[in-house]
Amino acid sequence: MENYSIYLPSYSIGPDVYKKIPEICLPYGNKAVVIGGHTATEVIFRPLNEALAGSDLAISQYIWYGGEATYENVEALSRNKAVQEADMIFAVGGGKAVDTVKCLGVRTGKPVFTFPTIASNCAACTSVSIMYHPDGSFMEPFFFAKPPAHAFIQTSLVADSPVKYMRAGIGDTYAKYFESTISARGDILPHYVSLGVNTSTLCYEPLMQYGRKALEDMAAGIPSFEFEQTVLSIVVTTAIVSILVTSDHIIDYNTGLGHAVYYALTSFPEIEEGRLHGDLVAYGVLLLLLVDDQQENFRRVFEFNRQTGIPAVMADVGLTKDRLDEVIKKTVSMKDIDHNPYPITEDMVREAIKTLEKYASEH
Repeated sequence: MENYSIYLPSYSIGPDVYKKIPEICLPYGNKAVVIGGHTATEVIFRPLNEALAGSDLAISQYIWYGGEATYENVEALSRNKAVQEADMIFAVGGGKAVDTVKCLGVRTGKPVFTFPTIASNCAACTSVSIMYHPDGSFMEPFFFAKPPAHAFIQTSLVADSPVKYMRAGIGDTYAKYFESTISARGDILPHYVSLGVNTSTLCYEPLMQYGRKALEDMAAGIPSFEFEQTVLSIVVTTAIVSILVTSDHIIDYNTGLGHAVYYALTSFPEIEEGRLHGDLVAYGVLLLLLVDDQQENFRRVFEFNRQTGIPAVMADVGLTKDRLDEVIKKTVSMKDIDHNPYPITEDMVREAIKTLEKYASEH
């Protein structure tokens, strides 16, 4: 066995958790630069400055991350004088902004602290950045040894963000459970992968228990207990699972048919436009459950999707009959299903789609 190290996320969560920033960040220095999206930096400006008032920690500048998680934007940010002079970097906003800044932190050697303003993914706590080409097309995952130094999840702020983002985050999160457990089936796993796969149940059960109430409370701007538990599943638990199952920098246990369906669907601009990652993955999970003959989980997830507005049928994801054959062909060509306990064929996916449509029409 080779020597190896595992680094897991460090985080603070609560309705007024920004008050912890000085005590956690000051050991790293006293000058921070904030980088994020336009909306996120506007939203965070007041609560962040109120939290730092009277402390020895100061923000030198607020900077736009560039609009896309690209190496070009990382390079441009690394040349910014405020970034060069900062002791630490605050990454603010959604996944692409946070991923850009995490990559920047690796390239510059500066500690990164994350401030998620939406709960749509686990970027704030993971040790990977999903990088894109300047035209917005996917490029590659950029893995690094450690997750951000610390994540500050202020639930009162996240609760005021659009509900659609957390709804999509829920779909992407329960996919982690099904995809990792299916892809690991029958394999002899090293400890860290086994730990990740077994932890993935917390990407599923809490969402079924708390997710519906969490979305209702979020719509009312209430950072309730149920809301917090759901945010933790999306932002923290999924990150822990991803870190553990991709410690070897391979995706075998971190993806599956749900994501294969997503990539196939988003290869068509008319489907991708205006639709969120997790919403499309959630539809793919229903097909995964039918292909894998998990009837009880299929019925449970289908009903949950219907209750919460998460996509459940072709029409919900913009999939039309004239695109069906193309989507199926692209789905089974994706590397996401290479590591599966059995081959997934076009006929299996086609039958799952047909069964899902029939079930939906009867229920």
